[in-house]
Amino acid sequence: MAIDSGDTGWVLGSAALVLFMTPGLALFYGGLVRSKNVLGTMMQSVAAIAIVSVVWVVAGYTLAFGPDVGGVIGGLAHLGLRGVGAAPHALAPTVPQSAFAAFQMMFAVITPALIAGAFAERVRFGGYVAFVALWSLLVYAPLAHWVWGGGFLGAGGIGALDFAGGTVVHISAGAAALAAALYVGTRRGYPRGNFAPHNVPMVVLGAGILWFGWFGFNAGSALGANGLASSAFLATHLGAAGAMIGWLVPERLRHGKATVVGGATGAVAGLVAITPAAGFVRPVPALLIGLAGGAVCFAAVELKGRLGYDDSLDAVGVHMVGGLVGALLTGVFASLAVNPAGADGGWLQIGRQGAAAAITLAFSFGATWLILKLVDRFVGFRVSSESEDAGVDVAEHGESAYAFREHGRQAIPPLEGMTEEELAEMRERLVLEATARVLEAIGSVPWGSDGEASRQEADLGGAQPGFGDASGT
Repeated sequence: MAIDSGDTGWVLGSAALVLFMTPGLALFYGGLVRSKNVLGTMMQSVAAIAIVSVVWVVAGYTLAFGPDVGGVIGGLAHLGLRGVGAAPHALAPTVPQSAFAAFQMMFAVITPALIAGAFAERVRFGGYVAFVALWSLLVYAPLAHWVWGGGFLGAGGIGALDFAGGTVVHISAGAAALAAALYVGTRRGYPRGNFAPHNVPMVVLGAGILWFGWFGFNAGSALGANGLASSAFLATHLGAAGAMIGWLVPERLRHGKATVVGGATGAVAGLVAITPAAGFVRPVPALLIGLAGGAVCFAAVELKGRLGYDDSLDAVGVHMVGGLVGALLTGVFASLAVNPAGADGGWLQIGRQGAAAAITLAFSFGATWLILKLVDRFVGFRVSSESEDAGVDVAEHGESAYAFREHGRQAIPPLEGMTEEELAEMRERLVLEATARVLEAIGSVPWGSDGEASRQEADLGGAQPGFGDASGT
């Protein structure tokens, strides 16, 4: 088939949408953590863009989509993207292989970044970098080949259906997240401490970007600007909408409130659940998959406290559980009328979906555990207790996300990053400044000459321009 400019444009645009999802994930995860860890958490997503892109070019792409070797791995024909250019790949015959490789790269980028939600607020950045590089090469690339690249789980093997990554992305990342949460252990003070999200508007913005980018994730997986892409686009939106309702209703019934964080998380759960089914189901089944995904993921997150593991940002409850729901329900609702390359739903297809999900779970969990042990031994993975108390922003990156004011060239750090002496000094200065402003407001300060005003200002600790706006005083 000849290269089609419309298909090529859609695949390239979809690649950009999927890339945009990773900064969206950074905002989503960043808003969910405490303020002393927001930069470290966001950096984990942002760094994955660079780390995985390099790994993908060097060896990841060829292991995933190179010539099949025994149904297990791709050959080394495209090492360093050798031979990847204007000619198409067999899996995408109407677009240049370079566009196909770029599109698949963005899936490889976001998948290990999802895992970070399980161990947020307590890992070293160097250990995370090593983990992401190894995981994308040793876990993601083989799984992509097994399902999409001609391996033993996909159409050429047992016949499991995964349109855009229910097994390859979400079940694998969720299983890895469970392994990581168990290996790393709980955060200091968990579950007694206050671990509430520090910035809910940031969570909503991140969820909105994820929803927007997911159209490229799912509809782009049609690999062409065609009717299948349109069907997947609609199914994606309905899955997210249904899941938001599926999450908020039981949340309201159980806790008496429908929360903003719950709505955002429910939408993401629906996007996860609809991912494997997006190109195989009609609109009403897509809505039902979303409803089920939202409700089941809510139940899974509620159960987390009873099970005792610390999945900081619910990567297990949303991605592993949501991916399982979507994979199994694809086996129920899939229709050849939607996608002739798929299958009709039924018990046989449910069995295929379950087998692929179980193999993915076991492989990802086991391989992740071994990678974590290797990284922990040679690099180190968890931060020290002192660093965790101070926050990974300061301990690992030497930065703070929020400053109360600018004082010359140096910003005052957040409260949790200040010593007792610094806190006492700041309290004293605040009292003096507040006193001066009150006296000035009621006209009790005998402001005379400019020199006298300057002297009294100096006695009160110096002028603090802009600080009142930042502090609310």
